[in-house]
Amino acid sequence: MIFFTKKGLLVSVILLLPVFTFAQTTLNGSNGNAIPIAVPSLTISPDSRSGAMGDAGVALSPDVNANYWNPSKLAFIPDNDVVGVSYSPWLRNLAPDISLSYLSFAHKIDDRNTIGASLRYFNIGTVQQTGNENEQLGNFTPSEFAFDVSLARKFGDDFSLGLTLRYIHSNISDGSASTPTQGAGNAVAADVSAYYKQPSGDGGLFAFGTDISNIGSKVSYSTSGPAEYLPTNLRIGAANTWALDDLSTFTLTADVNKLLVPSNANSDVSVPAGIFQSFSDVSAAEEFKEIYYSVGGEFWYNQVFALRSGYYFENNAVGGRHYLTLGVGFKYNDFGFDFSYLAASQQNSPLANTLRFSLTASFGGTK
Repeated sequence: MIFFTKKGLLVSVILLLPVFTFAQTTLNGSNGNAIPIAVPSLTISPDSRSGAMGDAGVALSPDVNANYWNPSKLAFIPDNDVVGVSYSPWLRNLAPDISLSYLSFAHKIDDRNTIGASLRYFNIGTVQQTGNENEQLGNFTPSEFAFDVSLARKFGDDFSLGLTLRYIHSNISDGSASTPTQGAGNAVAADVSAYYKQPSGDGGLFAFGTDISNIGSKVSYSTSGPAEYLPTNLRIGAANTWALDDLSTFTLTADVNKLLVPSNANSDVSVPAGIFQSFSDVSAAEEFKEIYYSVGGEFWYNQVFALRSGYYFENNAVGGRHYLTLGVGFKYNDFGFDFSYLAASQQNSPLANTLRFSLTASFGGTK
């Protein structure tokens, strides 16, 4: 065991377990009851638009951040090339220098095919390492990153499928003298996704989306320690947009999520077996507790100014994250800016007052 002292906050990191805890808080903000997974930062919503809508996004209208939420939506982006960048200080109530950065890109090959790529970097901040005998081991900056590429293809005018390949690197130990067998964990994973949209009413649109993400190899931080499951996640959602008048639209969206990993931390079955086991390894009542809910609304005026709000709920028995989100968006020509704010009780949530900032730029015209 190594102890990381971070500006007065003593953090116990058991490196044989990839759940990095800050005072019983995992990296994604869940409490100690969360289902054990490796690289929990992969479950953090990176962008401000969905971040302002209760972390819902699998069926929202396509944009460049579909690389994270539902890559199949990339087939319907209107511009030839789009780039987006997002930044969020993270767990600011526990430490001031943890952050998530996200870069995404999409290129429309032709009317049916679009490729996408994204890079996310999670900086856990500089920590001072202290060994078992309280000896000083110097400073270390643990971090995690993931790089992925996606292909989305239309099948008709209303339906698309997507496939994503991802490389994941999690470096929460520098392999110091006291832990010579411990170091970075690496994994490869894939996502499969689908998107369907259909006009509804007078100028409205109904959309449905689903995405299974992070289907991949287990992660081990030790040559002799156990390997842990990636956060394989099933996300299903729908969205409906109404045209309020010639200039205004309103969208209501909702997502449900379930981790496709065994609830038992001691389970050592294969990844495919673990996916199937995740639906039946506890009672039906407990399985329903493992479903997370997101709901959000978005009002656009003249496609220039947006107001957003949402709510996220996760049962206390499996993480306990529940919070209100708010945000705004602006568009000017080919540029967009989005901002979101997470409004949770400071006493109950380390995620209170979380901010996200996103910028997007479109170029290359349209096809």
